[in-house]
Amino acid sequence: QQMAYGVKPPRLADTIVNLGEAAEYMFDHTIFQDNMVFVDFCEAMVKATNPGVLARAERTKARGGRIHGYRTVADIMRAYNPFEGEVYKESLRISRVTREMFCLMEGRHVHPSTLYPGGVGTMPEPTTFTDYLSRLLRVIDFVKRAVAMNDDVFDFFYEALPGYEEVGRRRTLLGCWGAWQDPDVCDYRYETMGDWGRAMYVTPGIIVDGKLLTNDLVDINLGMRILLGSSYYDDWATEEPFVTHDPLGNPVDMRHPWNQTTVPVPQKRNFDDKYSWVMSPRWYDRTSDQHLALDTGGGALARLWSTALNGLVDTPYVKATGHSVRISLPKSGQLPEMTLEWKIPQWSNTIERDRARPYFVTYSAAMAFFFLERAMEHVRSGDTKIFENYEVPDEAIGCGFHEAVRGVLPHHLVIKDKKIAN
Repeated sequence: QQMAYGVKPPRLADTIVNLGEAAEYMFDHTIFQDNMVFVDFCEAMVKATNPGVLARAERTKARGGRIHGYRTVADIMRAYNPFEGEVYKESLRISRVTREMFCLMEGRHVHPSTLYPGGVGTMPEPTTFTDYLSRLLRVIDFVKRAVAMNDDVFDFFYEALPGYEEVGRRRTLLGCWGAWQDPDVCDYRYETMGDWGRAMYVTPGIIVDGKLLTNDLVDINLGMRILLGSSYYDDWATEEPFVTHDPLGNPVDMRHPWNQTTVPVPQKRNFDDKYSWVMSPRWYDRTSDQHLALDTGGGALARLWSTALNGLVDTPYVKATGHSVRISLPKSGQLPEMTLEWKIPQWSNTIERDRARPYFVTYSAAMAFFFLERAMEHVRSGDTKIFENYEVPDEAIGCGFHEAVRGVLPHHLVIKDKKIAN
């Protein structure tokens, strides 16, 4: 909508959105990882399904014990037992705190009530940001310990079960649309989208077989396709297109989201033909003439991998190196200042998708400190504007690229006669 309406929100408004999204990443990745994923790795599950592995875990010293406080890998696994383990229960408390942080910035959870075209409705009182900070400081010790616990458990499974790297292993086809705008660069114009995309604090990218194909949001946008696959819809290829060319003059495919038309055709399920209400999003790779089914690795893996490969993010808290992402967290209540490093893994598999989540929670916490500093600079200088007026144009197109917690989230809009046409 910002692009279609031709409006750039004030810098503080973008920073408030960044703070809200950082909290959302921390909330959802924590509750998903510790209260859902780790059921597969907890003591109760492994004892019932593979007691020999649990016996080995009892004898295996936890390498990160000085950080998380557990002596053996089995002790960590016990701490994740559903409803009883201390980490399982603590993660529920952490999820509540991070959800409160989200609500301070974006109102209702999970669909925000204070985000509008042109800005936000969150009042930038100093106490709004100090309330957020006080909660952030309460979760930092947990965040640091979580990375060490996850690394210990996942490294153990690789060692205890040779061949486990094949579980969930896929060809490395990753898509990341980028997250957290840099308000000093982003103007939401299509003509400059490649530039402000590369300035995002999570760098967008298409990764094919481990190599970065592009980080240009214009290229990413033009390559998007919505295919019918095995879905219960009629084709729209013979319809009149809504958009034939983008604002830069590039041709837009009929299968692009700007031109998608939903024509449902309910019918009996047939696994040889139509059996789903889900269409088949793809990204068209011109170099190979293939429609690629991109993976997000649950969100975190693609974000870290793309940011690492691009090597563009460089803040006091997070730095991309070209092969890794270094994350620095300040001293917290129980643990000292700490720098963690996520390295591009050898495989795109289940364990690496799982491992990426706690690292991205750490990434989000670190960037939250950065965004808080920016927000308070605005408030102290008296720059508290959070909304910019706009008028709905007669005709326009727009697109937005973002990362929901568990994967990419693009939006496309076509306006005709001041109304949403598609």
